[in-house]
Amino acid sequence: MSDETVTITAHDDVPAAEGGLVDTGLGDHNEAAAPLHEVRRLSCFARAAGGEVVGGVVGRTWGAAAEIQQLWVAPAHRRRGLGARLVRAFEQHAHERGCRSFHVETFSFQAPRLYESLGYRTAFALSVYPHGVVRYTMVREASPETGGRQ
Repeated sequence: MSDETVTITAHDDVPAAEGGLVDTGLGDHNEAAAPLHEVRRLSCFARAAGGEVVGGVVGRTWGAAAEIQQLWVAPAHRRRGLGARLVRAFEQHAHERGCRSFHVETFSFQAPRLYESLGYRTAFALSVYPHGVVRYTMVREASPETGGRQ
């Protein structure tokens, strides 16, 4: 089949079957190129005295790299240092896995100032979003002596 006979369709959503084909095809390609089976999930949660989750950080590690994918703190517990404690707990557990490099993507309306206060620096800023929103890729390298901590 030549590329001239291939048609392209556009959708306002992702059809399940087609999206599954793309996911599988990309996953197969990526797995053949890199040992992605070595990627390990990592999460830490903050619980109130009654056991309910009031915050959490979710991410993954691969070799010496750790990525924070999600950080959330319940509104009633924000601005009290809980986000910083969660990030540090995540970093410490990642360090125990051998991680020395930490990275996160965050929008300007999320937590770039928190990450800056924890020693992350902006490696890349993408300023193409509406309403002045900026997406930051932030990184921090840990020293071998301190591990996940600064």
